[in-house]
Amino acid sequence: MRPIRPFFTARRGGGARRTTSPTLTAVTLASVLTLFATGCDSGDSEADNRPSAAATADGTGTTGDGKIKIPDDLRKKLEEHGIDIDKWKNGAWKDWNEDDWLREAKDFVNPIIKDLWDPDRMRRAKDPDKGVDKDLSGDQGVTDPTPAPVRARAVSPTYHANAATAGKVFFDSPEGTMVCSATVVQDPAHPGKSNLVWTAGHCVHAGKKGGWYRNIAFVPSYNDAGRSTAELQDATKDELAPYGVWWGDWAQTSEQWIEQGGPTGGQGAAYDFAVIHVTPEQGGGGKSLEETVGAALPVDFAAPAVPQVRSVTATGYPAAPPYDGQRLYRCQDKPGRLSLNASDPTMYRIGCTMTGGSSGGGWVATGSDGKPALVSNTSIGPVTAGWLAGPRLGPAAEGVYDAVSGKFAGQ
Repeated sequence: MRPIRPFFTARRGGGARRTTSPTLTAVTLASVLTLFATGCDSGDSEADNRPSAAATADGTGTTGDGKIKIPDDLRKKLEEHGIDIDKWKNGAWKDWNEDDWLREAKDFVNPIIKDLWDPDRMRRAKDPDKGVDKDLSGDQGVTDPTPAPVRARAVSPTYHANAATAGKVFFDSPEGTMVCSATVVQDPAHPGKSNLVWTAGHCVHAGKKGGWYRNIAFVPSYNDAGRSTAELQDATKDELAPYGVWWGDWAQTSEQWIEQGGPTGGQGAAYDFAVIHVTPEQGGGGKSLEETVGAALPVDFAAPAVPQVRSVTATGYPAAPPYDGQRLYRCQDKPGRLSLNASDPTMYRIGCTMTGGSSGGGWVATGSDGKPALVSNTSIGPVTAGWLAGPRLGPAAEGVYDAVSGKFAGQ
């Protein structure tokens, strides 16, 4: 099974609220982790000297001369965790010393690095193409027969017109620059003005042997016109990110993923989900993400049992061969069940040929009210491709969602 890669930055423990589900983990992030993510070592030496600036978590701090000022309280908080903001902006974030990485996983503040995600860096983020130790199609608990492969079909451009809530997540990990997929979801605390993005837990955190990823950013309707890789060689940032680059200023995933998750999937996969709160890199003119893209999906935490679900549509940006990560694809299939551990919730599974990079992408089905709703996200798939599996969203997922929404309820 092919896993998605990690990003980073988070705060563990603080801000998470306990529900009837196991303990949750809150994170202040600058990167994202994905179990079905894609990535490559970009050798991003030019980033060391690129002009950059950090912004506050709520997107404020711009001075009259157009520069972004770091508030004293944020600078002090960064310094408390051993982060010199100027050195960080100029490339110190690339230090993945294991001890520091794991320490930061417990309490980390994520500064925006303006223009870090330029067109060239976004294009070069690809799949590491690492397989899993073993195929996870074994019959544990309730597992239906392996579904027949369903060929992924390209979403017609413009993506904004045909999949407005879909986008791409970029982040940095010890292995290099990585990508995942994600979905704009509604925020109950801010109806019509959501800044929440749903993705996989492994797109923000490496799991039990790692920490939070760094420089996490979401690009809605990435490559909106559906241009080919060749056509994108000279593309501008506005062409690749027509609705802007949105940095994660807070994220949360499940405690189960942090304690059990691994780079090859399997353990923790039933809890492999995350919610990211984002803020625009360039200010956004006061508009929320939902207002900017014009849509946000509700999340159904009480979706019908698998036998009652007629079909699910999974959307994402597959980046491992034969795909290149530049175009948006979809698979539609009637889901089956996959149980990796009898003590964990059974996962949804569909036939789909999408590969790494599609991790974190939303799974949409008809909700209890007859309207489209997010019911899962891409988490794992076999080494040979052909099917995907995603967690069923129950109390633990709802607790993560409510905690992130609640943290920003008064803002």
